[in-house]
Amino acid sequence: MKSRPVLTFLSYVETLGNRLPHPTTLFIWFCLLVLVLSWLLSLLGSSAVHPVNGSTVTVTNLLSQEGLHRILTHTVTNFTQFAPVGTVLIAMLGLGIAEKSGLLGALLNRMVAKAGGRALSAIVVFAGVMSSLAADAGYVVLIPLAGIVFASAGKHPLAGMAAAFAGVSGGYSANLLIGPIDAVLAGISTEAAQLIEPERQVSMLGNYYFIVASTFLITALGTLITEKVTLPALPAWQAAPAAPPTTEASSAQAQGLRNAGLVLLACLVLIALGLAPEQGLLRSAEGSISQSPLMKGIVTVISLVAALCGVVYGRSVRRYRNKGSVIQDMEDTLATMASYLVLMFFAAQFVNYFGWSNMGMVLAIKGANWLHALSLPPVFLLSIFILMAAFINLLVGSASAKWSLLAPVFIPMFLLLGIAPESVQAAYRVGDSSTNIITPLMPYFGVVVAFMQRYQKDLGVGTIMSLMLPYSMAFLLGWSLVFALWVGFGIPLGPAAG
Repeated sequence: MKSRPVLTFLSYVETLGNRLPHPTTLFIWFCLLVLVLSWLLSLLGSSAVHPVNGSTVTVTNLLSQEGLHRILTHTVTNFTQFAPVGTVLIAMLGLGIAEKSGLLGALLNRMVAKAGGRALSAIVVFAGVMSSLAADAGYVVLIPLAGIVFASAGKHPLAGMAAAFAGVSGGYSANLLIGPIDAVLAGISTEAAQLIEPERQVSMLGNYYFIVASTFLITALGTLITEKVTLPALPAWQAAPAAPPTTEASSAQAQGLRNAGLVLLACLVLIALGLAPEQGLLRSAEGSISQSPLMKGIVTVISLVAALCGVVYGRSVRRYRNKGSVIQDMEDTLATMASYLVLMFFAAQFVNYFGWSNMGMVLAIKGANWLHALSLPPVFLLSIFILMAAFINLLVGSASAKWSLLAPVFIPMFLLLGIAPESVQAAYRVGDSSTNIITPLMPYFGVVVAFMQRYQKDLGVGTIMSLMLPYSMAFLLGWSLVFALWVGFGIPLGPAAG
């Protein structure tokens, strides 16, 4: 049953948001705004004391001589070293071959035939949550694929991309397995806890029970929002009807899928052989898998495997009769990314300008000091901390950077109140993940804009905000409630967690 008040509110958000300029123009204005605010706040002497080293963090004036020099000398590297640029282009090279060869279409048709209704939404959200193990792969691989999957099922592709985005970014701190983010956060938490208890250790498994339960929670909430809010808010999707394949074509497709499957199997075997031995070819120098070149270069691996499978499928169905046709498909794929590259250029400048100005850090420190001064029961303090982390996430994108700033303040404070560092870390993860999907400062926000514009050319920031706001609110409220009950009843957050 559709909720008319909710749809009316989201329609208002979309209308209001789409009155904003084109996303690229918006980032240009953001850049100018940061420059002016950095000058004004610097003039007013805005500053804060860093909680780790005691140094004074001041707002940097980017309109000063030093600031202007930095802008001029880093404009190119801001763009070329902006993480979403290279990873997306590399991923699209391989995925472009897989798509244009017909491989993805054939695979998705079979998937859609076996998974429909809410199961499709649940699969997409769950895959998004699990994709955090593969670093940025979820953003550049799963989100565009989700659009294709939903379109093949006769559902609006923007709903599929929103569900994938919610899982990938909104559910970033949930998973069934321990990943790199667990190691990073646990290391920072250990250092912060040792300020009070020098022998205290925070394990990577400190939040394991909670993140496993959170995986199913985020999947359920994401599926519910997709089916009850997102899809009803979007118009019916009218995909161009495909001509039914002939018997000969169907036979060639089946053979192509078998051949591509054999190539995929061979690639997986080779990867396994590179990881199985303790000093395997694909492991790190220390023998680690989570920090291995494979995991760090997972986007390249996915692109290469997709390209190989696409080429084999294309040759099986006689689309690729010469090498030039493969190159042409790669060129055609990147040609569709022109608007994305323009958007990314200005987004990269904005993110770097904001970081250079220190405005986000000063605001985060002042907010931390305010929360520290409150005298409230532990569960209420942790709940306020969740909201604070969610707000700071709108201004400072990096999860590890924010935790490096907040952990030395809040872990000792809560530890003195008898609250374990694992609880504070879990609270931070809830707040940090919930608002990832509604902040333009998140590096891959522009990526999602570009992907969605492939289905709706005039799509604006307002449309994305109206799509993602219900997910963000549901995650923040539902996840916070589960966390409060979890801590309130004293359920362990993970093995050996206090």
